[in-house]
Amino acid sequence: MSFKNFLTVVLWVACGDLGLAQSQPMPPTILEIDVENSVRYQEDTSDLSKFATDPNLTTAIPPRNYFFRLNIGDIVAVNGQPAKGTLIRNNRTVDLSPVPNPGQAIADMVRNSVVSDIFEILKIDGTPIGTIVSYGLAAGSPAPGAPLSITQGNFAIVGGTGAFLGARGQWGNAVTPQTITERLASVTEDPANRRRNGGGRLHFVLQVIPMFTPQIVDAANGPAVTHSSDFSLVTASKPAAAGEILSVFVTGLGPTKPGVDPGKPFPTSPLAVVNSPVDVMVNGTPAEVLAAVAFRHHRRLSGEFSSAAEHGEGSGHRPGERSLDRRTGGDHRRSIAQICTLALTHRAAVGSD
Repeated sequence: MSFKNFLTVVLWVACGDLGLAQSQPMPPTILEIDVENSVRYQEDTSDLSKFATDPNLTTAIPPRNYFFRLNIGDIVAVNGQPAKGTLIRNNRTVDLSPVPNPGQAIADMVRNSVVSDIFEILKIDGTPIGTIVSYGLAAGSPAPGAPLSITQGNFAIVGGTGAFLGARGQWGNAVTPQTITERLASVTEDPANRRRNGGGRLHFVLQVIPMFTPQIVDAANGPAVTHSSDFSLVTASKPAAAGEILSVFVTGLGPTKPGVDPGKPFPTSPLAVVNSPVDVMVNGTPAEVLAAVAFRHHRRLSGEFSSAAEHGEGSGHRPGERSLDRRTGGDHRRSIAQICTLALTHRAAVGSD
């Protein structure tokens, strides 16, 4: 039997009128970032007056070891969704090998450089979402416990800004059939022509431990899902009806725009909106989000969603996802949120057509 859900989601950052309590932190999530037009600018001259002056394609012959280069690439997708942004990699080559060739450094592992990275991620319309900052060693084996799709690199996520404030984790490169090696250019090449001249295509897999994640919070008698007509809780004795508009109180959707100082109330007119993209899934089916706003002293995500899904317990969820069982009133567990797409998963039926 199929049904339709229409939901209005409301995000409260602090405990408020319904006696809400935040749920426990969520486990790490995976963020996959695609980068194109990636170019390595080799510092192959000491003449600073020549840096970034040559409008033509250039090549560079690197020294054996210990040289500097700066990599620049375009972020084009996050978790398969179109995005914008820039990856900047500050790189010093340190070739390590247990069996070194002349010029390589002897070591107990294979690595080729020490790298600091900044992923600055934007929405497709250019709105900033946040940055992820990391430090680590390129090439060689992935870190123990890293996602299995990672094929090389051992990087620690040491922080972030915006939606990624306080993030931790690890990441590496996932070499795929679509991978194109970064182009090596001289530091004299004008980077204004980077996209025209072209570069590499790379895929990065990040295991992110966020400081906060979107979660449906608990009221006194279960998850804070209410009837929008009177904001009374949806319960077994007062269930939701097919096509009814509901309000779901959520925490952890990140910054709003315009922003507010910590502890200050949100503006009442115009309402602040959630800055990051917000996706809502119902039984694995995407639902439309019309608005995501904040009000009073709390952040409020407000949106109307509609989707069709199969009724019943048989609808599964992807690995790592948690669900709300609204039909049985049973295991009230929170939804997982992917850090950038901020997906909320509502699994149970709220009524039938």
